[in-house]
Amino acid sequence: MALGRAAAVAATSVTVAGAAAVAAGRYAADAVLKTRPDRPLPGEHAVTVHDADAARITLTRTPATLLPGTYGLVGKGLHAVVGPVVADVSHPYDCVVRRIERVTHGSPAPGRRVWLTPQVHIGNPRDALGLDHTDVEVPGELGALPAWFVPAARDTWVITVHGLGTTREHPMNVLPFLHGLRLPVLAPAYRNDPGAPGTPHGISHLGAHEWRDLDAAVDYAVRRGARRVVLHGWSTGATMALLAAVNGAHGDRIAGVVLDSPVLDWPAALRALAGHRAPAALMPLAVRAAEGRTGLTPDALLAAADPARLSVPALIVHGTEDPLAPLERSREIAARKPALFTLRTVRGAGHAGSWNADPQRYEEALRRFLIPLM
Repeated sequence: MALGRAAAVAATSVTVAGAAAVAAGRYAADAVLKTRPDRPLPGEHAVTVHDADAARITLTRTPATLLPGTYGLVGKGLHAVVGPVVADVSHPYDCVVRRIERVTHGSPAPGRRVWLTPQVHIGNPRDALGLDHTDVEVPGELGALPAWFVPAARDTWVITVHGLGTTREHPMNVLPFLHGLRLPVLAPAYRNDPGAPGTPHGISHLGAHEWRDLDAAVDYAVRRGARRVVLHGWSTGATMALLAAVNGAHGDRIAGVVLDSPVLDWPAALRALAGHRAPAALMPLAVRAAEGRTGLTPDALLAAADPARLSVPALIVHGTEDPLAPLERSREIAARKPALFTLRTVRGAGHAGSWNADPQRYEEALRRFLIPLM
């Protein structure tokens, strides 16, 4: 009898442990698939402000706070812009000092918890950049999608699409440059964005479904006079751009695609993002849970990115320090069809942060790519 009870207890313990592991895997997957722009990405952490004045701010030293370039600095009730690391000042070994470019609102007081984002601007193109724009609605598959339209003289439009952890404010980084080339720009939100229709469970499909909203934006542009369209996406937005180019209803109007840090190996991205929420041993369960939630197979996005399916030029921009989207995937794709794909790597740049790390080089690569497509 005692042995029987012991066996039953052991079996129950194994069952409970198994269920807990599955639950932990699903929790880690959902943390990634329900990423919100008002919080750090799941694989990142908020850091502490240790000191600040009008010109400089001292932050906890992490890989993110050491990144080169200019970034948004956000926290509850706070938005500021910080510039490069200041190397010639004394500071504690576990801190880093960066230049403060401006404070939009709030106060970066010591003790505040903050994080860096490649999304530098907030608001809208008129308030943030002084660019006239129109608030429009794109008829999407799930309902009306809010968008900004910044008019210009040419009949080649650029449609921008943000990615993980950001909003349509992120593409404002390049809006002044695109406007200087006299290219009209349409910057739409898409499903599960603030102000846009949501899906029943609020989960991201990492571009695999969301690309249809981008295709709706292409349709909107064509109906309003765009003779050609260039799709410019970041992160999962780059994945959307690629999928819209090869699967969309107006493929004949797509003149080219710009893919900034494309998320093609989604299991690798999920493992990187969910790493602090579940032990490494549970990562296969997290990937399996994400498969069940999204319907994606592990190689679904890589298969969609087959260069043989794309017939227009593509510029890939990828940071060498991208922890979420392996640079090697972009290299593999570019190497398979070098006549069509141009790869530009940016040393020291993180995920979707190549413009932030080196805006001059980024915009020059973009200019060279866009001029033949205008």
